[in-house]
Amino acid sequence: MPTLTAARNAVGLTFFLNGLVFASWVSRIPEVRSSFGLTNGQLGLVLLAIAVGSVVALPSTGAVINAWGTVRVVRIGAAAATLGMVTAALGLGHALLVTVLGLFVYGLGIGVWDVAMNVEGAEVERGLGRTIMPRFHAGFSGGTVVGALLGVLLIELSVPALVHLVAVVLLSIVLVWRTSPAFLPVAETHEEHRTSAARAWLEPRTLLIGVMVLALAMTEGTANDWLAVALVDGHDVSHATGVAGFAVFVLAMTAGRFAGTGLIDRFGRVAVLWGTMVVAGAGVLMIVFVEQPALVVVGIVLWGVGASLGFPVGMSAAADDPLRAASRVSVVSTIGYAAFLAGPPFLGFVGDEVGTLKALLVVAVLLMPAALVVPAAREQRVVAAHQE
Repeated sequence: MPTLTAARNAVGLTFFLNGLVFASWVSRIPEVRSSFGLTNGQLGLVLLAIAVGSVVALPSTGAVINAWGTVRVVRIGAAAATLGMVTAALGLGHALLVTVLGLFVYGLGIGVWDVAMNVEGAEVERGLGRTIMPRFHAGFSGGTVVGALLGVLLIELSVPALVHLVAVVLLSIVLVWRTSPAFLPVAETHEEHRTSAARAWLEPRTLLIGVMVLALAMTEGTANDWLAVALVDGHDVSHATGVAGFAVFVLAMTAGRFAGTGLIDRFGRVAVLWGTMVVAGAGVLMIVFVEQPALVVVGIVLWGVGASLGFPVGMSAAADDPLRAASRVSVVSTIGYAAFLAGPPFLGFVGDEVGTLKALLVVAVLLMPAALVVPAAREQRVVAAHQE
């Protein structure tokens, strides 16, 4: 029987590896644009393939977890992500259609992987009896820090993207396969408590949490897709420096997720989320309107800290009731991933009109209405009868 400590460590590593693979790809995005000669709008459409794959996979993942468990599902997700990333890397610079197809398959895998690790993370959080989900997402951010810094190093050393990306995904799938058996079994559900994905889509609180995650995922995802490119275009820095700016963002986000667990336990989800949204908006404004490099770095740090807690808190809120966690996390993830579906092409086309740097202002504007639905994530006490 897996122990709580072993499960916690396995989940943390799974989040880290997910982030490592993702940031390794992000570090090559400016190269994708230049190697294929794409405009910002065309690059946005290429990046859309990942989100489309994820959104296709997400709605059914909760039901699959209920049937097969998180261990088998996270392995399936990691395998699909590996296949997709290898395919995308093979096409890079030579066959755009192959790269797009690979990114679609990668998106399928990463969506399945994401839901499974969040459901398992919520199970561990309940077992510990305290907030830990932001720290799991800090593990993801830590993986993105390592992935981004590794990307900077390998780009400077002129290591081909194919060698870089294939090595990272192969290492990741081996580690996921070896450590996932330590996962805890998800909560048993009696027939009268089973909640289908269709029913979860009709729950007002679940939908409002999803809308909140949608806005805050776009706050995070915009930086993932466009920050390095925006720094290159808007502040006239090198490719490596732009990726280094992205590394600063994910480092700040990692720190925010570690610090956020104590803040949430002390002040509650709603107050902390409102505070981080203000910080994120201020950071974006500094990056866009300030020219001094040191202050731009400060803005990147503020944006990273401000974007740190939206997605993990949304996952915890969706999983408040263990008997409905898989279905609700699947629904919230699907809505949240719509940000990755709409974000890349939308920001790309806005960037074509006003410039890549000013296109980041979309994030600051979106945060204002998003603040209105944050109370949906308020902590819920589960009726004891559900746990019997």
